[in-house]
Amino acid sequence: MRRPSLSVWILIGLAAGIAFGALYPEAAQKTGLLGTIFLRMIKSIIAPLLFATLVVGIAGTGSLKTMGRIGAKAILYFEIVTTLALFIGLAAVNLVKPGAGVKLESASTPQLAQAAKGFAAIVQDIFPTSIIDAMARGDVLQIVVFALLFGAACAAIGAKARPVVGFCESLAEIMFRFTNYVMLFAPFGVFGAMAAAVGARGPGVLLYLGKLIATLYAAEVFVVITVFGASAVIAGVPIKRFIEYAREPFLIAFSTASSEAALPLALENMEAFGVPKHIVAFVLPTGCSFNLVGTTLYLSLASMFIAQAADVPMPIGSQLVMMLTLMLTSKGVAGVPRAAIVIMAATVTSFHLPAEGVALLFGVDTLMDMARTSVNVLGNCLASAVVARWEGSNLEPVATPAPI
Repeated sequence: MRRPSLSVWILIGLAAGIAFGALYPEAAQKTGLLGTIFLRMIKSIIAPLLFATLVVGIAGTGSLKTMGRIGAKAILYFEIVTTLALFIGLAAVNLVKPGAGVKLESASTPQLAQAAKGFAAIVQDIFPTSIIDAMARGDVLQIVVFALLFGAACAAIGAKARPVVGFCESLAEIMFRFTNYVMLFAPFGVFGAMAAAVGARGPGVLLYLGKLIATLYAAEVFVVITVFGASAVIAGVPIKRFIEYAREPFLIAFSTASSEAALPLALENMEAFGVPKHIVAFVLPTGCSFNLVGTTLYLSLASMFIAQAADVPMPIGSQLVMMLTLMLTSKGVAGVPRAAIVIMAATVTSFHLPAEGVALLFGVDTLMDMARTSVNVLGNCLASAVVARWEGSNLEPVATPAPI
């Protein structure tokens, strides 16, 4: 018999935590320690992981000149669609307000108050005075800015920077493995967080989480129909045939909640669809870092859900700063197990929102991960076709789609 996957164990921990919290509310409130331990371990990953992965990514791609015309077009398309996804998620969560009424304990919000002072203060706080200080405080945006500039400097120097880039590659691999170890504790963290939440607030808290999940799925469908549909029409991609070739990678991503599991079939099917091999080979892997449409939409929903649950006022300026942070941070942890939770934990730390909200979301993260991952894969498949059309390809099929 196959061993249960981590997602199955997380769901078991979720169900057990709900049952324990409903049956033994007083005892359940003490299990919150498990969730706290899990969150502390997640936070310990953030700074070294972001720095290492961003430096390797920027130094590896080099300058825009070396990336060439195809790279520039692909990245431009990626940034447009992911930005649209962020704002669609932001509009959905402000309209539905799924977190209103949860009543998490709010933390102090000095950064939010600072963001409200004006544009000059916002811009000033993006740039670090010390990378060590930024890492110690968990200021994600400052870490990202420093890593981007550091990676660009490594790319400019070239061969002399190879030892530093090699060190960052090794550090990134170590942090990936470290993340895998931390995730083994996830079922216990989910159990403790859900038991404490249900024990303290009653089973009614599940209604708010269900509302968040429904909002996410509706927003993801809206993005697929509007953003992806408009992109296909404008670029002249044959939609019916594209669906035929993208269906299997989409279903694999949805059932496994893994972009990596769907990538080999996506590469094969998009080449069979008619996208030139050199475009497929560049756009799909690059999209795994830069074109996380489903994930960025989720991040905007989840971050505002926590703010609403903690009853923290978020003026539009603060929301835009948070969206900028999420958009930049999501580029740095592609391929990390449960990457969205790592990003969310970083954002919560930077904006002084209660970490308890992340633990609460992690309990239902598997259900949301299926939606965001499948939309990520579908968006990357479409991106390869759009870039091919921009390059003048007729997208003539060269083979039938490969079966699962």
